Amino acid sequence: MKKKWQHLLRFLPLVALMALLSACGKEGVSALKPMGDEAHEEAKLMILSIAIMVIVVLVVGIIFTYVVIKFRKRKNQEEYIPRQVEGSAVLEVIWTVIPIILLAILAVPTVAKTFSVSDTTSKSVKKDALVINVTANQFWWEFEYPDQKIVTGEEVVIPKGQDVIFKLTSKDTTHAFWVPALGGKVDVNPGQTTQLKLEADKEGTYSGRCAELCGASHALMYFNVKAVSKADFKSWVSEMKAGPSDPTSVSAKQGQELFKNNCMSCHAVGNKDAGIAPNLTNFADRQNIAGFLDHNKKNLEKWIWDPQAEKPGATMPKRGANNNLSKDQIQQIADYLFTLSVKQ
Repeated sequence: MKKKWQHLLRFLPLVALMALLSACGKEGVSALKPMGDEAHEEAKLMILSIAIMVIVVLVVGIIFTYVVIKFRKRKNQEEYIPRQVEGSAVLEVIWTVIPIILLAILAVPTVAKTFSVSDTTSKSVKKDALVINVTANQFWWEFEYPDQKIVTGEEVVIPKGQDVIFKLTSKDTTHAFWVPALGGKVDVNPGQTTQLKLEADKEGTYSGRCAELCGASHALMYFNVKAVSKADFKSWVSEMKAGPSDPTSVSAKQGQELFKNNCMSCHAVGNKDAGIAPNLTNFADRQNIAGFLDHNKKNLEKWIWDPQAEKPGATMPKRGANNNLSKDQIQQIADYLFTLSVKQ
């Protein structure tokens, strides 16, 4: 009996590790908490597959347990051999047909859903669907609203309850666009445009990320999808077109001049494509810096000082130390960037 308990105790660390790992996760990054039409349908597929797998495991487990108990070795029966069965047409048909049926139950809705997610021309797409062009870069996202003449980066704003068609391409390597709470992911390839239809049920901010290994900072290639009411979206579009107000503090004004002289060759403020770096028109309104850092001046100053230290492989050059900007100048640029708000 003591040896049996010793064997069981060996498994306790494994059980504890499993419990610990099952608790890991980030709020808002779960496909099992759907917040859109596409996500709801995909969650149903996952639940269906889980249910089928649970049933299969239970059936196999019950049969296995029955066989182990019934045909276990007993005292005084060391020479006993159960009746040997060599081939059974009925059993072979059963264990061939049942898996085929289960695979068909999984495959048919999965394939149908795979095609419907990328179908942006069907009657199911609402006439007022919003089109957003998405360009993936190592390691950030650019969002262009062609009908609204707006360009932004790292955070995309959409109206709640309205179909949104994302047209995606890449400037460098293969990425994958994924917003777990709103729907499935789609590959984003250079020289090719892929499409994805999403819709948000509720207002809120949903976390997205690159889901295809794309380089050193793939794991930090986040973005946010902010769903607002249709009225708020209309106001946001007007405010983005108007742009942020001019800075009023001395430090922010000095930062504006430094920004123009050092940063405008890559970044942009206003309704245009910045080219090789994110558009910063509404920088102060965003929830993160570089897609993943908490949005505060300390992190912004660290980012400007040495971007590669925060996000390896980032194309933004180091500005601190011997790379032409002092700490005071970086603080002034940070002060200016935190005035770039379009909220009234």
